[in-house]
Amino acid sequence: MLAASMVVVGDEILGGYVPDTNSQLVARRLQEHGVELSCVHVVADDLAAIDEALQTELSRPRPRVVLTSGGIGSTPDDLTYEAVAESLGLELVEDPTIAARIEQAVVWSREHGLEVTDAFRWHLARMARIPAGSRLLERDGGWSPGVAVDIDGGSDADGATVVVLPGVPTEFEALLDEAVVPRLVAGRNPRPHVRELTHHYPESALNLVFAEVLERHPEVKLGSYPGRPMLVRLRGPHDPVEAATERIADAIAQLDDSDAGRSIAAARAARSAAREQARDRAQAHIRAAASEEDA
Repeated sequence: MLAASMVVVGDEILGGYVPDTNSQLVARRLQEHGVELSCVHVVADDLAAIDEALQTELSRPRPRVVLTSGGIGSTPDDLTYEAVAESLGLELVEDPTIAARIEQAVVWSREHGLEVTDAFRWHLARMARIPAGSRLLERDGGWSPGVAVDIDGGSDADGATVVVLPGVPTEFEALLDEAVVPRLVAGRNPRPHVRELTHHYPESALNLVFAEVLERHPEVKLGSYPGRPMLVRLRGPHDPVEAATERIADAIAQLDDSDAGRSIAAARAARSAAREQARDRAQAHIRAAASEEDA
């Protein structure tokens, strides 16, 4: 069974300036194909931090895909290519495909009046220096490709594949959907069977049933999520998921028909109504205060 991990690189994420949406996207896409996302690291633009996270994930059971996001631009803090190469004991080499695109950017910059010095060109060319032995993962119409490095035969065998992707969400998503998932993820694992149930009781009312279900069907993943209504999600092989769903549905039906269930449902409904009334009063107070200020 293929597994996956992720290393998100960026001081801007750790500083709270930019939200990390890429790991959420990866989790959704992998789940659709039955691939477990074992861990997500968010690290600084720092060689040692990237190395530590990468080596931690490469030590996990294989086959495995380890995706990185961010840190492959031309500014001095973009260190992901360098960090991955150093962590894997590889040299940095210039890729001719990326280098040709960099040269187009150099020409464009000169045409628009920028002074193109050797230092200017060198910094841009950092984006073309990738770990030796890498292969490009490209998409139609894309400018910045992804880079894949196979270790011990790669994730197609019993090894690992490190995939380096840009952090810009639009580019990341396009490469993930058009290059990474089709080539490295799709068809590797059985797709999970998913069922969802809703109810209007506190989680504690069903905890013993949840424990019973997981003991009988350890291959099923169960998640319980607060809300109005509450949500129970079951994921795994078809038959165990169906059996677990039936057992929990029966427990909810028994609560619905019991005095305790009706009492709990009425109490929760009353509490919800009280909260709505309190919110309405607060909003009315705000409107009244605003009217007085206008007057």
